[in-house]
Amino acid sequence: MHHTLTSRNLAVLALSTSLGLALSGCGGDSNASGSGAKDYSLTINDDNHIVQQELKSLSTGACKTQNAALPLKIQTLPISNVDQKVQLLAGQNALPVQFAAGGTPALTKTLDKAGQVLDLEKTLKDLGVWDDIQPAAVKTVENLYGKFNVMPYQFNIEGIWYNKKLLAAQHIAVPTTYDQLVAAAAKLKRAGVTPFAAAGKEGWPITRLVSSYLYRELGPDALQAVADGKAKLTDPEYVKAAQAIADLGRAGYFGKGVGSLDYDTATQQFLTGKAAMYYMGSWALGDLNDKTKNKVGAANVGFMPFPTVSGGKGSADQIPANVGLPVAVSAKAYNSEVGDWLSCTAKNYGAGSLKDQGTISGFKPNGDTGTLPPLTQTVQDTISKTTTSTLWFEALFNTKATATSQTNAAPLVNGSLSAKDFMKKVQADLDNG
Repeated sequence: MHHTLTSRNLAVLALSTSLGLALSGCGGDSNASGSGAKDYSLTINDDNHIVQQELKSLSTGACKTQNAALPLKIQTLPISNVDQKVQLLAGQNALPVQFAAGGTPALTKTLDKAGQVLDLEKTLKDLGVWDDIQPAAVKTVENLYGKFNVMPYQFNIEGIWYNKKLLAAQHIAVPTTYDQLVAAAAKLKRAGVTPFAAAGKEGWPITRLVSSYLYRELGPDALQAVADGKAKLTDPEYVKAAQAIADLGRAGYFGKGVGSLDYDTATQQFLTGKAAMYYMGSWALGDLNDKTKNKVGAANVGFMPFPTVSGGKGSADQIPANVGLPVAVSAKAYNSEVGDWLSCTAKNYGAGSLKDQGTISGFKPNGDTGTLPPLTQTVQDTISKTTTSTLWFEALFNTKATATSQTNAAPLVNGSLSAKDFMKKVQADLDNG
């Protein structure tokens, strides 16, 4: 699995974000009766199998009637071609009914300004299915796009997975404050256990620790303030967050050679009991629930939110989240049959995704979800209780600043780059991007 397909989101691929690109019969004035979409077309990245499979499943199951009126038609293309294709079709007023939103929120915002993107909050409220969306997913989409205008077919939260046995062996209670987390790491290291597994090679698993600290210290708007130009990463309170994570590295809490550790190796470290804690998203459930991969055993794994920082403005119930590579809906292709499909999807996708795929979406799981693995249930319960979600470190960055952040994460924790210089490099790219 490659976790660098888009600098914006690795979860995309880890959960195989599948956006089917369906290109035909989608033009026309949606206001005239009988016009709009002639099929329920979807243009999606080819590696996103989950969304494709669940929509196909709905088309022959719960949404069979809707499919008879407007047949599901999926076309796929490589993720690297999605943005270009979407822009091309938008320019021709020929967007499919549903299409993979851009690799960065900027593309969807541009299409929205041009009147191409359906206002899903208004539409789903009009259809009476707004309450079928998880509040945490609504908040995440709003954080990214400024409004709710994509379908959250996938929803991932992030936090610290931990090895219950390794913590119990050292008489460590699950940390609820950052000071307790650092004390736990010190105790584990003394006992010869690597406290944290982290993929320094990819960088983002480390920069997500920086943003987690920032959100706990400064509150859930910490990085929005940077995006809005109200604060800079070089401000002392922002540098403090980078310094906190650099200190974990200096103390040896990521183990040896963190800079050369890739995603799969870091995951392996945790799954084989060599590392006690692992900051990662809920897309890791596939590995955690896999008996052949998880040598520790799912029953010995727990999940905790990133702990609170003493005197900080943030709280532990503000969970970092993302919606994979979500799907927007064409405003021009909309008609009542499309509305019927959206309504049916909102009601049935959440439970179907859990039951059929074992994956979590931003839709409430109404009805039969089958028997969920306990860890999946834990994540689902956490999502249901979450009302405020936060983003990841690079979510609102430009492409250049994202690359700079992730390539300099390892130097930050191995001591070859100071926290101040790390933030200075990233801020320079934000200023000049």
